[in-house]
Amino acid sequence: MRKGGNTPVPADAVRIELGWRTGPGVPDVDASALLLVSGKVRSDGDFVFYNQAAHASGAVRHEGKRTAGEVVTDTLSVDLARVEPAVDTVVLAGSADGGTFGQVPGLHIRVLDAAGGAEIARFDSEDATVETAFVLGELYRRQGAWKFRAVGQGYESGLAGLATDFGISVDEPRQTPPAAPPAPAPAPATAPVSLSKVTLTKEAPAVSLTKQGGTSGAMRVNLNWQVHKQFSGWASKLGKAMAMHGDLDLDLGALFELADGSKGVVQALGNSFGALHQPPFIHLDADDRTGARAAGENLTINLDHRQAFRRILVFVTIYEGARSFANLHATVTLQPQFGAPIDFSLDECTVPSPVCALALITNTGGDLVVQREARYLVPERGVSPQRTLDHAYGWGMNWTPGRK
Repeated sequence: MRKGGNTPVPADAVRIELGWRTGPGVPDVDASALLLVSGKVRSDGDFVFYNQAAHASGAVRHEGKRTAGEVVTDTLSVDLARVEPAVDTVVLAGSADGGTFGQVPGLHIRVLDAAGGAEIARFDSEDATVETAFVLGELYRRQGAWKFRAVGQGYESGLAGLATDFGISVDEPRQTPPAAPPAPAPAPATAPVSLSKVTLTKEAPAVSLTKQGGTSGAMRVNLNWQVHKQFSGWASKLGKAMAMHGDLDLDLGALFELADGSKGVVQALGNSFGALHQPPFIHLDADDRTGARAAGENLTINLDHRQAFRRILVFVTIYEGARSFANLHATVTLQPQFGAPIDFSLDECTVPSPVCALALITNTGGDLVVQREARYLVPERGVSPQRTLDHAYGWGMNWTPGRK
């Protein structure tokens, strides 16, 4: 499609894929959506993005990122049949984290039929320069039917500028502290939307949950992945050793050590799903056998009982479908109920590893710190992935074979 063009959307529900090519120096991009009535949101709840992943109506959801080769996509799902009658437009936008859209190659948006995956529309943006937020397109009602318009307009003021322009109240951190404590003020009916997030890297691998304000409520840990299938004729020995056979089944889990000295594991193997409101205060969601669900694998940590934790090691193992993590593109997100989300990507796997330590959460003097591990381990012959993980981190538990 050309900029400004429009086309009918003959589907009850669609997937919106905002995509780009990643590489050195390319900023990360985050997709977002705003539900408008006559050009403005009705409330901050009409803003769907990484910190507010679902609209109250259930019509719009932020599904998260996936990587396939050098192409990254951040996806929104829109159930057009559930969009409230008052809403006439759903703005589809992106924000650049750590740069401008002029540094983002291959920027595009696709509208796909959610039922069958058929492409309804695609718009490739080629004229971005200094913008840090960009409206790629919009879904809008016309005579009782939905259409898609390619927009291609940006903001130099980032996601905050875009959101504010449509009526969102944004909670931005102060650049300088006030000279004196301000007089108490009545609390607003709803708190402003926070746009903060934290990305862990090799250079900056740790963050304090305490300093981020994320020390209470439930923290969801999500693993999402995309498998780059082996292609015919790939001859490398490493490639052969890591060939996929059928669907890849990954298992998210956690080793825990509590303040009273008790230790254990939360994982699907052995149906050790844990518990959220009693020790170990960690619970694993239903097992995702294929990775086909947009939600991926999730476990939840009850931070209301943070004093009970000494350390938690979040890990992932391959249950079946492969002998190694080669060609797996995965993203880990820790989403506290309060405080900024924390995310990081796994590095490329170049060893025959069926187990990866993802993140280590430690409690030191009441300060909860999240450390990016992204560490692939290679078990010795006859040693289980879990026992290998235990040995590497000094957990000191006894292990017996288990099934799920």
